[in-house]
Amino acid sequence: MRATVILVQVNPGEAFTIRREDGQFQCITGPAQVPMMSHNGSVPPIFVPPGYAPQVIEDNGIQRVIVLPQTSEFPSGNQAVIQQPPLPPLPGFIPLPTMIPSSLHRLYSPITGSGDMTSQFIPQYHITQVYGDSDTVSIHGRSPFRDERSSKTHERLQKKLKDRQGTQNDKLNSPSSSPQKCLSPTNGYNGFAARQDSSDISVRYARSSHVGERKGSSVEEKDEETKAFEALLSNISKPTIKDIQARTAELAWSPPCRIIGGDKDKPEVSAYEVLISDCGKDGKYTSVYIGEKTHCTVNDLTPATDYHARVLAQCNSIKGTPSEAESFTTMSCEPDTPSSPKIIHRTKNSLTLQWEAPCDNGSKINNYLLEWDKGNGDGEFEQCYYGQQKQYKIMKLSPAMGFTFRLAAKNDMGTSGFSEEVLYHTTGTAPSAPSGPVLLEAGVTWLSLQWAKPSGTPSDEELSYSLEMEDEDLGRGFQPKYSGDELTYTVKDLKRSTKYKFRVTACNSEGKSNPSNVVDFTTRPDKPGAPSKPVVKGKILARGVEIFWEPPMDDGGAAITKYILEISEGLNGNQWDMIYSGTAMEYSCDHLNPGRFYRLRVSCVGEGGQSVASDSLSVQTPPLLPGPCQPPRLQGRPRSREIPLRWGPPAVDNGAPILSYSLEMSSTETDEPREVYCGLDEEFTVSHLLPGATYSFRLGAANAAGLGPYSEKCQHTTAPGPPDQCRPPEVTYKSATCAVVFWEVPVSNGADVTEYRLQWGTAEGSMHICYCGPGHSYEMKGLLPATLYYAKVQAVNVAGAGPFSEVVVCLMPCSVPAMVTGLQEAKVENPLYSPSTCLAISWEKPCDHGSEITGYTIDYGEKQPVTVGKVTSFFIDSLQPDTTYRIRIQAWNSLGAGPFSNMVKLKTKPLPPEPPRLECSAYGSQTLKLKWGEGIARTLSDSTQYHLLMDDKTGRIVSVYKGSCHTYKVQRLSESTSYQFYIQACNEAGEGPLSQGYVFTTTKSVPPALKTPKIERINDHTCEITWETLQPMKGDPIVYSLQAMMGKDNEFRQVYKGPDGSFRCSGLQLNCELRFRVCAIRQCRDAVGHRDLVGPCSATVSFVPQKAESTAGRDTAENTQWTLSDEQCATVILLLFAVFSILVTFIIQYFVIK
Repeated sequence: MRATVILVQVNPGEAFTIRREDGQFQCITGPAQVPMMSHNGSVPPIFVPPGYAPQVIEDNGIQRVIVLPQTSEFPSGNQAVIQQPPLPPLPGFIPLPTMIPSSLHRLYSPITGSGDMTSQFIPQYHITQVYGDSDTVSIHGRSPFRDERSSKTHERLQKKLKDRQGTQNDKLNSPSSSPQKCLSPTNGYNGFAARQDSSDISVRYARSSHVGERKGSSVEEKDEETKAFEALLSNISKPTIKDIQARTAELAWSPPCRIIGGDKDKPEVSAYEVLISDCGKDGKYTSVYIGEKTHCTVNDLTPATDYHARVLAQCNSIKGTPSEAESFTTMSCEPDTPSSPKIIHRTKNSLTLQWEAPCDNGSKINNYLLEWDKGNGDGEFEQCYYGQQKQYKIMKLSPAMGFTFRLAAKNDMGTSGFSEEVLYHTTGTAPSAPSGPVLLEAGVTWLSLQWAKPSGTPSDEELSYSLEMEDEDLGRGFQPKYSGDELTYTVKDLKRSTKYKFRVTACNSEGKSNPSNVVDFTTRPDKPGAPSKPVVKGKILARGVEIFWEPPMDDGGAAITKYILEISEGLNGNQWDMIYSGTAMEYSCDHLNPGRFYRLRVSCVGEGGQSVASDSLSVQTPPLLPGPCQPPRLQGRPRSREIPLRWGPPAVDNGAPILSYSLEMSSTETDEPREVYCGLDEEFTVSHLLPGATYSFRLGAANAAGLGPYSEKCQHTTAPGPPDQCRPPEVTYKSATCAVVFWEVPVSNGADVTEYRLQWGTAEGSMHICYCGPGHSYEMKGLLPATLYYAKVQAVNVAGAGPFSEVVVCLMPCSVPAMVTGLQEAKVENPLYSPSTCLAISWEKPCDHGSEITGYTIDYGEKQPVTVGKVTSFFIDSLQPDTTYRIRIQAWNSLGAGPFSNMVKLKTKPLPPEPPRLECSAYGSQTLKLKWGEGIARTLSDSTQYHLLMDDKTGRIVSVYKGSCHTYKVQRLSESTSYQFYIQACNEAGEGPLSQGYVFTTTKSVPPALKTPKIERINDHTCEITWETLQPMKGDPIVYSLQAMMGKDNEFRQVYKGPDGSFRCSGLQLNCELRFRVCAIRQCRDAVGHRDLVGPCSATVSFVPQKAESTAGRDTAENTQWTLSDEQCATVILLLFAVFSILVTFIIQYFVIK
């Protein structure tokens, strides 16, 4: 047999592990295609993790092995898994070493499984699996897994796999060939049987959701007691697993409890529920036990499988949450009973059998035991084969002889039971002649035939058959119609009502049998054609019509046995009713309705069946007068002058729609009826009637045929009328808040007045009903004094309510004021207000109730109440500091005092601090520097503020400074003026009292600086100095002091002192430089004595005496000599700096920024 190369596709992110011939493992990561060589040409089995299945896809002659997730839509064809001990590789499937990468790393051991060869390759998936805190990996290495790429591959190849496999739902419960989390072969879901006895509880897997999940259901809100009891039931420990076997496990648990004062409080639990999951800790759990015991035995488990168990407690309808999951793994055991071996090839002297591997139940299958009875048929079996292969060929057998086989599997845990016995035969001689075909069913153009195997043919022998047919009309003899292994065949394309002959032959590998007996069968006749369209015979009546028809042109090969006449009411109806069946070809249709459309059609019946219906005949019966109507009935209750009537159409309209109704009325039986309405409406209100009168009515309907008979008479009586309008009510006053309203009885209009309705309100448009009853007066309470009220009354009887009376206006008497509201503490901005001894309050003006409020009374506790005038604010003085007072207030007017307001608690603040001593630390002519307190010795945390005040020229006290400093310099004062200052300390308690007045006087100011004096040359030794003069300063005379410095002297000497503005200096030396300056002196005379205040000196001026013969130019130069003073020099420098700054700014703006 030729070798076959198989490509195994490895997706990205996955790994593929193989074992080479030298025993080493090699891991190949995706994406890649691994070529594998099979010597026998078959696809090797692929072993995958739980939840996955390998699929072989053939695309353009290339077979690909794809690993897909195992779902309900994709049943697994091979459910072997990878957790098995390693076996040496077999030569049936060898990887190509030249086409495999050289990277290696160790992986868990590969295994072998079912199939005709052994493979050692394992698809390894993503290693970065994430497990929960309490998740554990089983001893077999299984874990729940889902690969995204495999899921996408599954979706992409879904259609192709369905076409390849079909819907094989029975394979979902097929046994697995190795231990995994799969379904066991027992009945029920997930491998659990559905039986239960008193000692053991069988596992029953219902299709229920995981405990705790509620899909599509609303959860009702629970009270605190239920939640507490749920928490108590949830305090249950996880179960313990005692005895674990291959298919059973014993579970035990303790009741839930909580610790109360050192003792355990156990609630009364009505039942426990045990939940089992074989899909991991977070998989789907199924209930396996519900009962009162604290232990149970779970049966029908799958061997070598990981399970997780939980238990929950419940009492009545309250359930706790499940406990933590406890994991356990069932033991391994002998394999499951295998299926019977199948024959794949047979000859005269040999039989080739093949079988599938059963579930090994956790221990690898070592050998298979095949037994046979050697064709004796005595039920005694002997060993035929013992080994690891899954197929065997038995040689040296006798031809045409039957042999019985059975199969068992063996692993390290024991031997399984034998499979069902199966009988196979070897081939022999040609088959005998079969019996003739049998007719199953005959048709118009086909015949369905069946035949049986020749007698004495082994049941497992494969035969083919040849069916031959002869048509006597053609005269060609027997012609083949079918050749195959089926035992039935339908011969088609035959002629109707024709006889055909048939025979059949059987053949096998040894030859062909003789033909069977010839049988003849006849096809059925065809359906006849449609008869002619029915025709009306005579005149169409209101309730009947007579018709006839002709037979069909084609009878279908057989005689017509009967005709069927059908009728349908309406022109578009689809419902046809049979009214005649017989051999006659005419019929009289009776019991028709007048004025209706009918359609009639006819069909015929022969041996071949019923024909199609003929064309339909449409007829219309003439209408009749409509039937009598029902007497008109009341529509609602009759009114005093109107009777509303309603009626319906007559029960029979006799084929024509109702065109109008005629309503006639008569007042008494002797009066002639008169028509009061004629029209198509089915309701009418007869008006202009008398209250309480009885009238007779009758109704008739008319259609196209005319007016039908009138209905029977009916009598109706008008209702009594509502009362007339009441007279205006009268109002009397019992007090300022209470009034009594009286009214008279009006005309009742035929029915006694049952009640009166009094409306009352403060505005005419917003009145409401305040009384409803049979009385003739009503007392109104809780009214507001001095308020206008409006009132009106209405009378009601059984007929309804009469009109309201005219509105009456009444004014309530005046009363004492209402209670004062809005009493609260107010803010007062008054320097005389002290929050430590005063409380300022304000309130809202209450309603005066018609009399002006003249004053208020304030009650604040111990002392006598304080009476104030028409104000809404007041501050109470002479109170104790840091004291709480309960204050209430009442208003009073000329009628008395109103109620006290709600009491308000107000508290005075503590006493503010005393004012500090004020001192003047520096005197000036226009400033005074004041200081107070302790200065910088005060701590930073002191929150005391100081308020410095001063008397202004008008005698008012103005604020000068407010802050926390202890010094302040008062500026812009007048010279030689006395000022009086006050100081006040403030803190959180409020503002303290003002200090006594402190008087400080500013000093007198010195004269201002004079301008530079001017020098005029008189002669060589004399010059005259002149300067500006000042006005007397506040009455003090001004004198001037001229100082001169000669030559190299370092000091100025006074050369003149006096009130003049010039001085002539003589005796000067030639060419000797002189410098002059002048200052003003203020001569003060006060109580202290005479003292001079010297002002600043002017700028110096220089002068050099010259001889008279000096040139005029030099004199001119001397006369024009000019010297800058210090202030002028500073001004020039400042101007130059300003010009330079402007230039620099302009340059930066223009050249840098722009």
